[in-house]
Amino acid sequence: MSNFAMSALCRILTRGVYCGPSSCLSVAGLRDYCSRVSRLDRAGNDSPVNLTYNVFDGKGDDTPLVFLHGLFGSKSNFHSIAKSLVERTGRKVLTVDARNHGKSPHSPVLTYEAMTHDLTHLLGQLHIGKCVLIGHSMGGKVAMTTALSQPSLVERLVVVDISPSPTSAHTNFNAYIQAMKEVKIVSDIPRSTARRLAEDQLRKIVKKRSVRQFLLTNLEEQNGHYGWRVNLEAISNHLEDMMGFPDFNNTYEGPTLFLGGSSSAYISSEDYPEIQRLFPCADIQYIPDASHWIHADKPLDFISSIIAFLKS
Repeated sequence: MSNFAMSALCRILTRGVYCGPSSCLSVAGLRDYCSRVSRLDRAGNDSPVNLTYNVFDGKGDDTPLVFLHGLFGSKSNFHSIAKSLVERTGRKVLTVDARNHGKSPHSPVLTYEAMTHDLTHLLGQLHIGKCVLIGHSMGGKVAMTTALSQPSLVERLVVVDISPSPTSAHTNFNAYIQAMKEVKIVSDIPRSTARRLAEDQLRKIVKKRSVRQFLLTNLEEQNGHYGWRVNLEAISNHLEDMMGFPDFNNTYEGPTLFLGGSSSAYISSEDYPEIQRLFPCADIQYIPDASHWIHADKPLDFISSIIAFLKS
């Protein structure tokens, strides 16, 4: 049955029209299921974009690993991690550019439902019926949304330094977006010069050099003109969506690892109840002396944690 037809049926059934004395107990479960159908139906109103991805082929037949990057990131963030995991596990590894990021197409829509739709579309194209999802920050929220709305696709889940709770208190993304929009670079100059000029202009707002360097990975040149490859307009318009998380009343029952950086505030004890509500099998771990960018700060510890989780 199509999502459209299922949505129509759900609208009828969840009104309680057929809720008699012997059937009311099943309505709560039906509502949980129908909420997932409704969410997919809303995402389906925005056609999926064809995501750009890299495949690192392994020799084994185990479930593939799929990496999802964070806001302003790209699939290249996990290039060396992916190669190492292929060598050490034998699994196939995919790294994926989200819509409006990297080399994937731009869209005015940027929600977790839409990004989940993109991902499930890609997995279908690649005939991947089940995977291990590993998502950092924004990618972690896409991974959680996928696991909760399409649990049959997710064998295991790794959520890197993010929780299903609102994250706006920990971020300066609005300031970063404004700073990036204000960068002006003349045409037909060497890339190294353009990068230096862009960093000088970002420095007024973006104080941390590591963050500036991360944002500058988005600087690109086309026909002598410089600009940002991320869709700043879409990110700005949907920043509230990115900082939040969709409402779910169901759970993902598969093995789940929440992996935080000990120097980061993105997964705190205040988030534990919501994590445990949605992911009852979750294990929460921290990597010592790691910031929000765990895979960059402590790549060996990050890889070891993933391998240990896969073996558990």
